[in-house]
Amino acid sequence: MKKIGIINITSYSGLELLRILKMHPEVEITQVTGRSMAGEKLSNVFNFYNGDLVIQDELKDNVDLIFSCLPHKASAEVIGKFVNNEVNTVDLSADFRLPVEIYESTYESKHPYPSLINKFVYGLPELNKKKISSSKFISNPGCFPTCGTIPLIPLIGKNIVNIIIDAKTGISGAGRSKKIEHNFSEISDNFSAYSLNGHRHEPEIENNLNFKLHLTTHLAPMVRGIFSTIYFQSNEKIDIEEYINYFSEHPFVNVLSESPKVKDVRGTNNCNLYFQELKKNNDLNSYRIISVIDNLTKGASGQAVQNMNLLFDFEETLGLNNMPLYP
Repeated sequence: MKKIGIINITSYSGLELLRILKMHPEVEITQVTGRSMAGEKLSNVFNFYNGDLVIQDELKDNVDLIFSCLPHKASAEVIGKFVNNEVNTVDLSADFRLPVEIYESTYESKHPYPSLINKFVYGLPELNKKKISSSKFISNPGCFPTCGTIPLIPLIGKNIVNIIIDAKTGISGAGRSKKIEHNFSEISDNFSAYSLNGHRHEPEIENNLNFKLHLTTHLAPMVRGIFSTIYFQSNEKIDIEEYINYFSEHPFVNVLSESPKVKDVRGTNNCNLYFQELKKNNDLNSYRIISVIDNLTKGASGQAVQNMNLLFDFEETLGLNNMPLYP
């Protein structure tokens, strides 16, 4: 049984890890942190949890793997010493996803541990499964990059242009925030675009694919989920069967015969896709892909567990083969 530590258990991604790992047959959560709640029993803070974990102010070294659910910069500052001590780590922040110069310009922050970036493998299994399996340090992708990168991976190396990703997310993607614009009365019966001068996940998708693209993000009146509509054009005709076959070795990606729905993936580690050829435009072949994930599961904690499974040479789907939460 592998011993697991979770840093910042009180975050949405930390609690989602708790939900998933509670039923995982090969691991045991032995330590959790949450600085503002240090010393409290986890069951007193979240009464849906019935275990005996006590929230600590920091982790000790005696764990087999650490999940860090801290925000960018804060995560690197905390986990740097564990990485230097060779403790297996899955970081859910942006701190080790990008080359240092792109990170610092995107997040407008000096990186605390730039020398450690090259130790981390980018943890998108549909792109880097072999590298993840042989690594100790995994940088878990962002939610928009997961939903936007996966559908375009089979097209790497093809001459595709005019890529537009139109993405809608639920409010849980903003974390457990007290901001007024995240209140129920502000987002219910509402719909809005944000980060129109450049979303910080756009460089991450471009870095993954080596494509230039435009990402527009919207806040939808729902708690969980991302629904992305991706448009692109190509000089060459795309072989849809070849596209579908790419995902045959990736158990969480489903290419459907009709448009997916957010509730179809809620609480699961699945990415559901729909690929559609459109009418030619300016003599270019035109296409649309719809991509749907749960931002807290495949977009964060479920993917982190998938990466852990690969790192420990467990079955990739272990603990993640649940049905969606429906309705």
